[in-house]
Amino acid sequence: RTCDHLRCTACDFRVSLFSDYIWDQSCDYLFFRNNMPELSKLRAKMIKKKGARAYACQCSWRSVDELTDLQTEQQLRWVCGKH
Repeated sequence: RTCDHLRCTACDFRVSLFSDYIWDQSCDYLFFRNNMPELSKLRAKMIKKKGARAYACQCSWRSVDELTDLQTEQQLRWVCGKH
């Protein structure tokens, strides 16, 4: 289970999460920089995958399909946004 109010300290954007999706491998920094947080534009690079979850802010993104400790990924600067 993960916090649903994550915030990125690098770009100061809320981290969006999409259940049952992963990001296409062609995603890059400019795609998220230009399209966050507009879901209609993000869908172009979302792939349906049951049980997975796609996370993204304006500068970082991750697809997770198994239990993963995101705190071990030091390049991510996502913290709880304090509910």
